[in-house]
Amino acid sequence: MTRQSDWHISSYSASNDNCVEVKVMDASLPGVVRARDSKDIGLPEVRVPAAAWGAFVAYVGSAQV
Repeated sequence: MTRQSDWHISSYSASNDNCVEVKVMDASLPGVVRARDSKDIGLPEVRVPAAAWGAFVAYVGSAQV
């Protein structure tokens, strides 16, 4: 599997890459965060507004979860 340098895999990913990859900066899609399956990067990706992604990350990182 070829990794592209502008995609970042979760630091919580196991050694089998069973996680997601995220691309937060993309000149062709400003203001959009892209996420994809790290095991099969050919599958369709999820695209969300950067503000929504930021809120999600903040929530997951909080003690409320």
